[in-house]
Amino acid sequence: MNENVICWFEIYVKDMDRAKKFYHEVLGTEFRDTCGPGDAPADMKMSFFSSPENQGVSGALIEMGGTKEGDGACVNTMVYFPCKDCSIQENRVIAAGGRINQSKFSIGEFGFCAICVDTEGNPFGLFSME
Repeated sequence: MNENVICWFEIYVKDMDRAKKFYHEVLGTEFRDTCGPGDAPADMKMSFFSSPENQGVSGALIEMGGTKEGDGACVNTMVYFPCKDCSIQENRVIAAGGRINQSKFSIGEFGFCAICVDTEGNPFGLFSME
């Protein structure tokens, strides 16, 4: 199991090329473009952060309808927490006062995710290989 508190992040963007240019200029990172995994929407563009300094937590820029990119006043980054089976933690969300936006779903060969919202309105993801 991943020893990090988080295992993945997504930064939602309106213009993928502009965002990649920004992060490349600021961080010097390169990107690896890919289509969305598993049951991802057809309009999804995804570009992985690539870094030799990666210490077990990685992420991607995501351009996709239905997401809200940042406006400087709010944070629009999705954090994923690693789980053995994300359906176990998903089943605890409602009782804890949160809600489920998307129940456990396949992301193909990469595993499974569930998208939830905490009591403060912050979305977060649960990730597992099972």
